[in-house]
Amino acid sequence: MVVSVRELQRSPGAMRALEERIGAPEEFGTPTIGIPAGSDIELDLRLEAVHEGVLVSGTATARAAGECVRCLDPIAYDLTVDVQELFFTDPEPATDEDGEALPRVEHESVDLEPLLRDAFVTDLPFQPVCKPDCQGLCPQCGVRLEDHPGHRHESRDPRWDALESLLTDPGETDQRKSN
Repeated sequence: MVVSVRELQRSPGAMRALEERIGAPEEFGTPTIGIPAGSDIELDLRLEAVHEGVLVSGTATARAAGECVRCLDPIAYDLTVDVQELFFTDPEPATDEDGEALPRVEHESVDLEPLLRDAFVTDLPFQPVCKPDCQGLCPQCGVRLEDHPGHRHESRDPRWDALESLLTDPGETDQRKSN
């Protein structure tokens, strides 16, 4: 995802549009949802030469795919993110307040992958669901609760078995009292 900006570096104030379709790299998301490797990312970007370097801004669109964290059904939808980043041309590596290196123009090119990765991954849901009211799966048997409304299991705590026997067998209770 490296783009040449050679002509922009020599012409302050120049601008170039970049409308391109590229393939998504590996690990472009989280374990539950992301942009599948090799799928299309449509770029609609503007590259502008500014005093400090090259400003890249615009939008990127891709198809997010994953699974619902509640019912494990597949999820897929189009995701459009806004991107904006300044790539510095200063020969000295610049850093932000946290000491992190700022993006730079290197070998008359800019690498868009970190910019796109940050934009897409931060816009993906932390816990994706197929619909807001998804009921998920039964924690005991795994049946999909959406397909079986009213599904229940009688659950008893085995520690209460001794007390329950006192309530269910009155004859036994009388015998214990007489002993």
